[in-house]
Amino acid sequence: MSIFFRILAERAARVEAEAVAASAKAEAATAQADLSSHEALIAHLKLQIEKLRRELYGSRSERTARLLEQMELQLEDLEAAATEDELAAEKAAARTETVKSFERRRPSRKPFPEHLPRERVVIAAPENCPCCGSAKLSKLGEDVTETLEVVPRSWKVIQTVRERFSCRSCETIAQPPAPFHVTPRGFAGPNLLAMILFEKFGQHQPLNRQSERYAREGIDLSVSTLADQVGACTTVLQPLHALLEAHVLAAERLHGDDTTIPILAKGKTVKGHIWTYVRDDRPFGSRAPPAALYYASRDRRHEHPVWHLRDFAGILQADAYNGYNELYAPSRLPGPITSAPCWAHARRQFFELADIAANARRGKKATAISPVALEAVRHIDMLFDIERGINGLVADERRRVRKEQSAPLVTALEAWLREERTRLSRSASVVEPIDYMLKRWDRFARFIDDGRICLTNNAAERALRGFALGRKSWLFAGSERGADRAASMATLIMTAKLNDIDPLAWLADVLGRIAAIPQGRLHELLPWEWKRTASNPAAAQAA
Repeated sequence: MSIFFRILAERAARVEAEAVAASAKAEAATAQADLSSHEALIAHLKLQIEKLRRELYGSRSERTARLLEQMELQLEDLEAAATEDELAAEKAAARTETVKSFERRRPSRKPFPEHLPRERVVIAAPENCPCCGSAKLSKLGEDVTETLEVVPRSWKVIQTVRERFSCRSCETIAQPPAPFHVTPRGFAGPNLLAMILFEKFGQHQPLNRQSERYAREGIDLSVSTLADQVGACTTVLQPLHALLEAHVLAAERLHGDDTTIPILAKGKTVKGHIWTYVRDDRPFGSRAPPAALYYASRDRRHEHPVWHLRDFAGILQADAYNGYNELYAPSRLPGPITSAPCWAHARRQFFELADIAANARRGKKATAISPVALEAVRHIDMLFDIERGINGLVADERRRVRKEQSAPLVTALEAWLREERTRLSRSASVVEPIDYMLKRWDRFARFIDDGRICLTNNAAERALRGFALGRKSWLFAGSERGADRAASMATLIMTAKLNDIDPLAWLADVLGRIAAIPQGRLHELLPWEWKRTASNPAAAQAA
């Protein structure tokens, strides 16, 4: 009997030890899941705070964009890890009765948009009470759980029937006209064409990738067929592009910049350029709608901006590229263009010499932080602080505030830069950014007397961001005409975005209506006019 009791005691001890081990394992898994959950939540909140800071105050440093991308990637990994640890903790807790199941803390989720259609799926109620088996059940209410779902893209063929009739009196045969297609003997509807254009020029998806994706969905559209549609659409939309071009060049002030794009040429690529000119008068309280204009060129010779702005006479906010100098000549017709350089560009040169975080990453290769550059950044940042408070005010009010608050700072900054310049040797790294500003100081200080001028050229840099990202996807433009086509379509798409319009919906509607609208009413299809009539259908019908 003693052996039997000893066996029972050992078995009980083993069960108890296994229970303790399972409980400890569950507690460890719960602790790990709790840690992962907190890390993911903290990363999520940091990302939201950084995004809100950018919206309220703009970029705090030159590395903020890279920082946001890194934070998003970090959040993605932490969220995935937290979910894995949560599931592991639940499985571990299920094996024991002493540890509660882990409940992860998540950021509050926004409700689903009201415009989405709702499909109601009712789970069949029990016919009998699960407790006593009675069939006398009465409804007390209901709980609704919403799940976001996506319906795969569907294709359809629209058959437009045109009946023919014969007149019994004169035997004339009558038939309604055929529906308009962008391409002769075309087959693609406006929504399909808009999708092809937007994915190619707005989402930077080359036609070969689109063709492969359509084939997987059972639709055979070759690259040549898609290219034919793109060429035809570009031609049809050209009058609209001309109206946008006239609107942009009629501005009092423009933001100008350019970026490189590879262009295929005889078995190799050449360094082509995309130029942009952005009209955005909202910073000085104007109600003129914003728009962006793009041009493409094979090189960066000065004759390109001279030709682009041949009919423009106003303020040009751009960098110190020498190709613009001919535009500033007093003898120029229709008049000299006023130069307004970018303070953010000048600040960037100082910031690179005072970037403490970047210097720490260089380790032993790090160079000494320039105290002069650091102080210059501090001076320039005080001007930006003032600008944030007057953004959106009318030009006269902006000028008044600048005269009172910014002018003394600009005068002090110039005096300090000139004094520091006399103390520095020619080999000092900070000499170059100081000379860059002092040689153009009258242009830099011009914003004090003109409320229309902004301190930065960020509007143009934002307009070129799509090309900077997209060229990694499409590698190069197939030809100079291809680059021109991309510039033309980018003008339409970016202008729609600047006016808070969905480019896909706008292009689809424009392609469906542009053939039937008279030339004199073509302006009604411009993004801001389209947006106004779309929000007021009664006014559109009256017109």
